[in-house]
Formats: sequence, C-alpha cells, structure tokens
Amino acid sequence: METFQQLLKQIYWGNSVKAYLIAFGIFIALIIAFKIFERIILIQIEKWAKKTKTDIDDEAVKIVESIPDAFYMLISVYIALQFLSVNITVHKILNALLIILIILWGTKAASNLIEYALYKMSARKGGAKREKNSTYFALSLVAKIVLWTTGLLLLLSNLGVNITALVASLGVGGIAIALALQNILGDVFSSFSIYFDKPFEIGDYIVIGDQKGYVKRIGLKTTRMEALDGEEIVFSNRKLTDAQIRNFKKLKKRRITFEVHATYDTPTKKMEKVPGMIKKIIKKVKLCEPSRIHFKEFGDSGLIFEIVYYVDSNSYAESMDARQEINMEIKRAFEKEGIDMAFPTQTIHVNQVQ
Repeated sequence: METFQQLLKQIYWGNSVKAYLIAFGIFIALIIAFKIFERIILIQIEKWAKKTKTDIDDEAVKIVESIPDAFYMLISVYIALQFLSVNITVHKILNALLIILIILWGTKAASNLIEYALYKMSARKGGAKREKNSTYFALSLVAKIVLWTTGLLLLLSNLGVNITALVASLGVGGIAIALALQNILGDVFSSFSIYFDKPFEIGDYIVIGDQKGYVKRIGLKTTRMEALDGEEIVFSNRKLTDAQIRNFKKLKKRRITFEVHATYDTPTKKMEKVPGMIKKIIKKVKLCEPSRIHFKEFGDSGLIFEIVYYVDSNSYAESMDARQEINMEIKRAFEKEGIDMAFPTQTIHVNQVQ
C-alpha cells in the first residue's frame, strides 16, 4: 500500500501520477457522457421533434447532430488538462484548435439556419423548388459568402492576425468591383426585389407594355417570358422593377364588352326584342353572366347595341370559347328573327350641277 502511495506521488514532467490518473479519469468520463448524449439523449430528442407540427426543432436537432466528434474529443482533453500543469504552448495550441472548431461549426450552423429560413420563406411565398429557384440560390449564396467571410475574419482575429488593414483593403476592392459591375448588380438586386415583392411568379400571364405572355423563368439578371406566338422574350430585371406590369393571375373573372350593329331598316318591334334575346343567350352559356345590354346609339353604318357580360374564369381560352358560342348564337337568333347585321357602308349623294 505504501508502495502504491509512493507511486502516486511520483513526479513526471511536472505532474504527479495521481494528477495524471485524475485527468485521465475526467477525460474518459467526459467521452462517455458525450457518447450517451449522442446515442441516447439526442436520439430521443430527435424522435420527439419528429412528432411536433413545426420543423424548426428538426432543423435544430440536425445542427446539434452535425457537431464533429473531434469537437467532443478536444473539449474533453481541454477540461482534463485543467487538472495538470502543462506548458503554456500546449494551452495556446488547444485554445487555437478550439476556436477553429467553434467558428467553423458555428458558421456552418448559421449557414444552415439561413438556408432553412430562405427556403421556408420561398415555400410560403409559393416559390419553386430549391434546385429550380435561382433567386433562392442567389440569396443563399450571398448569405453564405458574407457568413463565411465573417467567420474567416473572426478566426484570423482570434489567432492574433491584425485584420484592420485586410478589412480596409476588402472595402476598397468591393467598391471598385461594385462600380465596374453596377449594371449587373442592379439586375441582381432587382431579382431580389422581384423575389420578395412577388409582382409575378413563374407561370403567371403578364402584360408589359405591348408584350404579353407567360413567365417561364426568373433569373439573376433576366426574366424570360413565352409569348402567345411561342417566341421567348427576355427582359432585364432592372427594367422590370421600373415597368408597369399587368398580372392576370389574380383575375377571378373576365369582363367582356362588345357591340352588335343592326341595319337601319330593322323594325322597331324587332329592335325591342334584341336586349332580352341576347340576355337569354348569355345566360345559357356556361360560366357566363350578363351585366347589361343596351341600344347604345345610332352609328354611321347601323344601330349599335352594346353588350357587357362576365365570364367566371381567369382562363383566356375558356373566355374565348364562351365568346365564340355567344357570337354564334346571336347570329343564329338574328337570322331567325330576320334582323340583318350592318357592315361599314357609306352613301354618297351626288347633285347634278346644271
């Protein structure tokens, strides 16, 4: 027993055998504790998170699971060495390694949180899938660049590097690059504006000036639209944010206005039948509801009826189908009643000069 006590008091490299045993025991205990946390506690938390309605807790669990084993190992060594008298250089090396691991993991965790937040925002706004949404990708890329740059600067600063001059040079370089790429950057920031403000989305039917068609792709620099004739129209994002855009996506129903011209020799009794006759025709057509039918005016070539009705659909094709059916039925009704439709004519009276 005395021999064992003497052995514990033996000094090696500035520490007793007893101190080494205590440090080793603490190291093993911490490793076991971290393994229990990873293999048991964290798995139970993960199962609980999957049962909840929100998925933010699932994302938090994934971030904790991404902590590298080297981090647990280093923490265990760092705490165990606090019970030993070691060279200051060893402490500095351990501190540097801990800082590197903490900053790298923290930056990665923050990057994942930003990507998660952007994705949820995109999904809430009805955005496309991750791999197809270029604006989402651009925002994620910019956020990651800023985040990793900040992380690198923090790392260099904690390692004793003077980053003041480096930050100043990056600022001057950034201004120079921004001036050189101001047109491109203008389009890129405009794409961000389109992404957040949502004046239109992929698949929307829009009208810009005299151009009209369906939005096919919203890129970083340009937005592409497929015209009704099939050709592709490319717009600069910067010009789109300044343009007046008519978006038909939220159109619930279409208002149709047109005129029918009857000839001047149409009897008044037949003229009186026209409004009721057209109203009955419109009511029979699917999705259509008459608004008003009036004998509007005496035109140059005929008697003008103005008809207004609504089509309960935002589909252009359905509205045209309804319009065609109504026009055909009106023509049949006019022929049945013996009412002639007027066409542009001009009567010239010539007086003979003696």
